[in-house]
Amino acid sequence: MEIVHTQNAPAAIGPYSQAIKANGFVFTSGQIALDPATGTVVSGGIAEQTERVCKNLKAVLEAAGSSLEKAIKTTCFLSDMNDFAAFNEIYGKYFTGKPARSCVAVRTLPKGVLAEVEVVALA
Repeated sequence: MEIVHTQNAPAAIGPYSQAIKANGFVFTSGQIALDPATGTVVSGGIAEQTERVCKNLKAVLEAAGSSLEKAIKTTCFLSDMNDFAAFNEIYGKYFTGKPARSCVAVRTLPKGVLAEVEVVALA
């Protein structure tokens, strides 16, 4: 088992790792729309936040020697299911391999963000 860390994605805001690499897989923690340089939530709506989430996931996966193209399962959390179409538009630009996915609405997310995504990928 290997802990994955990169400066190109936000540092964990709690007692967890950005990702764990184990047995040929990479398991990312949920990424939210934090700018890795400032640690603050990016401004804008669901499109801007989803863009940042995907960039953060890309950075974490690349640090693990993987990529978005090797994603096999994502779990997506939205604070408002009315954002589903706009979220999908951005998500689809990054996850072109169409991994298996769950997408649910939740009451709140850390720091009041609009979306959070976690990934399981091949290493």
